[in-house]
Amino acid sequence: MPAVKKIYRLKQREESKSMIILLDSDNKLASYVQEVPEIAYQLIEYAENPLTLIIPGARNISPALIAADGSVGIRVTSHPFSQGIIQRLRRPLVSTSANISGKASPQYFAQVDQEIIDGVDYVVDLDQHSMEIKNPSTIMKLAPNGQFEFIRR
Repeated sequence: MPAVKKIYRLKQREESKSMIILLDSDNKLASYVQEVPEIAYQLIEYAENPLTLIIPGARNISPALIAADGSVGIRVTSHPFSQGIIQRLRRPLVSTSANISGKASPQYFAQVDQEIIDGVDYVVDLDQHSMEIKNPSTIMKLAPNGQFEFIRR
């Protein structure tokens, strides 16, 4: 939990605004939510862009990552680097945009605020020179019965 608190402090973000976790495989969803709606697997499989699912019944994660309604945001990453870290750690990664709360989210590394870079323990030397614009993920809120709503497209 100290690592999660450090991220909140660095981002100057209210702890009531939860962050998401990254998993390396949809097989691990059931480890972090009480009941995985069946549609979650289909949404993940057929998503063309990054997809974050907000699912009720969070469990086995830091309370600081659980929203007030008991849900957790989860994205299954397809990036080999992220997958490798998750596999080695045998636990999910906390994920959030690399910005101070209230400021614009950077679309590539050169736009990351120096305060964020100076505030972390390590910056991975990966794609730092790329100017490819990275759009934020689609966010969908799922109910246990499979109903869903778009939060962000």
